[in-house]
Amino acid sequence: MSLVAGIDAGTQSVKVVVYDAAARAIVASASAPLGLISRDDGSREQHPADWVAAMQACFEGIDPAVRARISALSVSGQQHGFVPVDAQGEVLAPAKLWCDTSTTAECAQIMEAVGGAAQTIALAGNPILAGYTASKLPWTKTHRPEAYARLATILLPHDYLNFVLTGERFCEWGDASGTGWLDVRTRTWSKELLHATDADRDLAACLPPIAPPDALFDIDPAMAARLGVPATTKVAVGGGDNMMAAIGTGCVEEGRLAMSLGTSGTLFAYSDVPVVDPDGAWAAFCSSTGGWLPLICTMNCTVATEQVAKAFGFSTRDGDAHLQATPPGADGLVMLPFLNGERTPDLPLGKGVLAGMDPTNMTPAHLYRAAMEGATYSLKYGFDAFVRAGMAFERIVLTGGGSNSAAWRQLVADVFGLPVDVPVQSEGAAFGAALQALWAVGRADGDAASIADLARAHVATDPALSTRPDPDRAHAYATAYTRFLRHLDAVTPLQRG
Repeated sequence: MSLVAGIDAGTQSVKVVVYDAAARAIVASASAPLGLISRDDGSREQHPADWVAAMQACFEGIDPAVRARISALSVSGQQHGFVPVDAQGEVLAPAKLWCDTSTTAECAQIMEAVGGAAQTIALAGNPILAGYTASKLPWTKTHRPEAYARLATILLPHDYLNFVLTGERFCEWGDASGTGWLDVRTRTWSKELLHATDADRDLAACLPPIAPPDALFDIDPAMAARLGVPATTKVAVGGGDNMMAAIGTGCVEEGRLAMSLGTSGTLFAYSDVPVVDPDGAWAAFCSSTGGWLPLICTMNCTVATEQVAKAFGFSTRDGDAHLQATPPGADGLVMLPFLNGERTPDLPLGKGVLAGMDPTNMTPAHLYRAAMEGATYSLKYGFDAFVRAGMAFERIVLTGGGSNSAAWRQLVADVFGLPVDVPVQSEGAAFGAALQALWAVGRADGDAASIADLARAHVATDPALSTRPDPDRAHAYATAYTRFLRHLDAVTPLQRG
């Protein structure tokens, strides 16, 4: 009769799902919106207290009888954010987020201190990119010296919510690999990169211990009362939102490729061994299940389509009609949708570009299509790097808000030339967190099933939402993608300064 819950703390909202494993069904769900603090220097921040309030609001929106049956829960959190906490557990400053590009100069400084990007990759498997946690430390030291002086623990967003839930400070391999400090090959902190981040301080002393993927913690009784869950509820380690989405889409064994169309766009594949690119063409992350998760991330996905819809006064719910009213390639209109700077391609100081305008394509429908195509082409740019490295895939499993659009599902199938499936459970990260909690509780009870076994049993796709490539449209998109790449090549020298 027990249930498991998954909490997904994203950029725009916090979502909670409650899953009945015996019935193979979500029995309750809730969400609460979050605000974003933006500044002209590229800063993107949130107050961690808002995550906690939103989490509590979600649980308050769920039937008390359902909450009373929750035996375990797990947190999925937006990656890379920096929550500075003092010795008493007080938050010292707003959390700088994954989409924060104000620390671009600090990225270069850290890498230069160890001999450049290539040496950084040799040390840890990844370069230090804009948005990664590492660069936020020297920025904080310069701009918030009082907070930096009192810093006792470096927590990521999901780590902080775990701290609130349990009173314990810990992290896990998947989310930790997004800091820039974890050597993903050995799953240990790089002393060289920590020293390069701050030569005057032992940052290793500020990092919480790394818990194994199947670890369980007791919930804090006071927090259990606030959420209306039993005091016996267990808290699994959780992970970054991409790592939890990998579980929720079944991307926990080799040969699987998952794509998430959210505020950011991500493309990730599971591997049993580290998959590091010497040029840093993708993020060489660890998974939260004991393997590795080579990942492509773009910083502008649904944010681009939402901005166009807002500018022209329509809802993204009407977006599919605009796609149907315009041809593939948007009659030559091209958008480089780098509104927040960009990670793939690596243009942290990038800006959006609209090119190819003429009297026939300057319509809201064409602009909306150009935004959706541009967001998809950015992911295709990263996918091409996977293919060049010899990775091969038979299909894409699609999740995130964009997967609700039939037109976007078809666009992905046509651009990538692969069939697209959509899981029955649309909230991939929250559902993945719930499955991780289910797996960890099973392990504690002596169940030897792997996370892949569990995913195969619980992750199902909806045949009604499956999409196959259309050869004619695929040819048109191939031509338009080539045009996108030409514009990208032209503006890259300008946007890199």
